[in-house]
Amino acid sequence: MRNIVLSLVFTSLLAQILPAIAQDFGDYSSATLTGKAWEAYGANDFELALTFTAKCKEMYLATAKEQQAALDVKPTGEKVHDSWALNDVGTCLYIEGQILEKQDKVTEAIAVYKILSEELSFSQCWDTKGWFWSPAEAAADRVKQLEFDSLLD
Repeated sequence: MRNIVLSLVFTSLLAQILPAIAQDFGDYSSATLTGKAWEAYGANDFELALTFTAKCKEMYLATAKEQQAALDVKPTGEKVHDSWALNDVGTCLYIEGQILEKQDKVTEAIAVYKILSEELSFSQCWDTKGWFWSPAEAAADRVKQLEFDSLLD
């Protein structure tokens, strides 16, 4: 009986650990992790998307905060690319917030959006239509809307 229990526990642990071990993070760059997070989000594979956003934050959040602290205004033109970690981590936080909303985890989504809008306010994301947009501004809007909606409940 003890062996059966140990076998079940071991199998359960492997089922949780193996996907993370087998995960393909590509070259581990912030751009790759962010791109993979967007792809997984677009495919409605939220757990996979959160794996990529978590890895991006783990590896680049400190650099993103340093880049934010070094700025007085939101960069424009080619200077936007100098804040690569800030932009990618900010985008990943936005993706995370969107996922948490879809999972009806409103309190958690608000917390993520607040970190983005308050601590990484100069982050920018490239839109494939040809311009940069502000995930921090979008996050601030989502906080207002979600907090207002919670008052109505």
